[in-house]
Amino acid sequence: MSIIVQKFGGTSVANADKIRAAAARAVATKQAGHQVVMVVSARGKKTDELVRLAAEMSDQPAAREMDMLLSTGEQESVSLMAMAVHSLGEKAVSLTGGQIGIITDSTFSKARIESISTERIRKHLDAGEIVIACGFQGVDPEMNITTLGRGGSDTTATALAAALKADECQIYTDVEGVFTTDPRVVTEARKVSQLAYDEMLELASLGAGVMHSRSIEFAKKFRVPLRVRPSFADGEGTLIANLGESRVVSGLALARNEARVTLADLPDQPGVTSSIFACMSKRKIPVDMVVQNVAVDGKATVSFTVPEGDLADTLTAANEAVKILGAGTIRSGTNVAKVSVVGSGMQSHSGVAAQMFQTLLEKGINLEMITTSEIKISVLVERDRCDEALLAVHQGFHMETELPQSPAVGIQQAKEQRLDVNSDEKLLSEIVGKLANMEDIVVSEVLLDESQSRVTLHHIPDLPGSSSQLFSAVANKNIMVDMIVQNVSDTGHAEVSFTIPRTDLQKCLALAEDLAASWENATVSHEAEIDKLTVVGIGLRTHTGVGERMFKALADANINIQMINTSEIRMSAVVDSKAGQAGFESLQNAFHLR
Repeated sequence: MSIIVQKFGGTSVANADKIRAAAARAVATKQAGHQVVMVVSARGKKTDELVRLAAEMSDQPAAREMDMLLSTGEQESVSLMAMAVHSLGEKAVSLTGGQIGIITDSTFSKARIESISTERIRKHLDAGEIVIACGFQGVDPEMNITTLGRGGSDTTATALAAALKADECQIYTDVEGVFTTDPRVVTEARKVSQLAYDEMLELASLGAGVMHSRSIEFAKKFRVPLRVRPSFADGEGTLIANLGESRVVSGLALARNEARVTLADLPDQPGVTSSIFACMSKRKIPVDMVVQNVAVDGKATVSFTVPEGDLADTLTAANEAVKILGAGTIRSGTNVAKVSVVGSGMQSHSGVAAQMFQTLLEKGINLEMITTSEIKISVLVERDRCDEALLAVHQGFHMETELPQSPAVGIQQAKEQRLDVNSDEKLLSEIVGKLANMEDIVVSEVLLDESQSRVTLHHIPDLPGSSSQLFSAVANKNIMVDMIVQNVSDTGHAEVSFTIPRTDLQKCLALAEDLAASWENATVSHEAEIDKLTVVGIGLRTHTGVGERMFKALADANINIQMINTSEIRMSAVVDSKAGQAGFESLQNAFHLR
């Protein structure tokens, strides 16, 4: 019999009516022929209430006693939920984390799971009961109650779904699902039926906060199909899973209050970027949208965005970096915003960037910076026009129109997508090992791509339409573009670099030369063989030490960086083809992935 895990957050169990509604969903799922495990959070503002009570008792309450106190919020919820299920004529049992068999270390308030058992849950399921589990908690070896770190209930739900080999983990929230973009900004925004794991990771990091990013990564690791569903309606929500061919663009995001900083006239040598990021990391500045284009006349330029509120600290750090390097100038600007498109389909479709740039051209919106990943394109635009830009791109990709669904992971297919393990014990061991390190591992993978070339157009007009013209010409030749980097211009001219498959280099150079001839003083340069190094993970923006560690490792290996671009879950650097393998090994060592 298939197993469904259903997670209900605090807003979904805030009062008696909502608890009864959640219980009715679980009962309906069981009566449809599934075994059901519910993971339940504390009701509504209950945790805040408990924290306030603790503050009335002590200015510095003991961490152990705080865990004892806060765990009662979930215990209240699960017992009430069991009563509600009983009132609907079904059998149910409520279990604390310790009763389930979730054993953690003794790090109170942010405990790590050390072992997890499914024996008791399976016994209750086989007896025909709905199991109602406390999220966010476990016990240590001394039987002290512990609470898990951030995203604890999502972690509990996805971990149990993986351990039980559940066919689906349903996350109930107060929204209908994941939308194509923020419906408060774009009224035409539409709920997305399905997303790939990486698409959801990009969107979650961009602010689509329906789930904790670490839980999505964990579900991806163990191929747990996730479904974000509304707790207030009967909609199917959004399925997050291993999918077939996706639509080219699945979602858009807007980061409104950005500031940009540019360090120009830097030495083009190993260690420069490392010094910059070390200064930023020391002040815990969350750096985003990092762009470094190919050096000109031995001088490199690095630009990045930060939250506008961090601009003053960022400029202080930038001045420190310039002093350390002994060269460089600093420019900054506000009134900018980042518009991003995300879609796994763009990996196999040329012309996505061209279409986005053309759409913005038609509105007369200039692009100050461009950065890309395999499944995301971000542009920096004037903040005063960012809502207009978001709407235009949403309409340009016809996001308001639902396309036929591609083959997705369904209830029957899910079992076929499970990891090939010899036994439940081996699977549990893998799960626990991954859980134990979730807070430590920000970077989960290092990649080396040795198949690309680099093309750069210098001194092209910094006007709306230049990038559109360039990438429309590239798309018309059916050339797949990977990295695109356009740095901030202060001369009225821009430098745009991009990487392409080596097999397309000559074809691309011919069209680039023709296009450059139409622009006064524009020139073309290229490198036939480059290597791209990428670190992949989650929370790269908020974990300020990732860039510092990445670029220090490359500097220590005496590897110069030619280009940089970033996304929410990837940070990529182009290096000389002779340095790629050494860089790959140094990054694996730096992030302890060997």
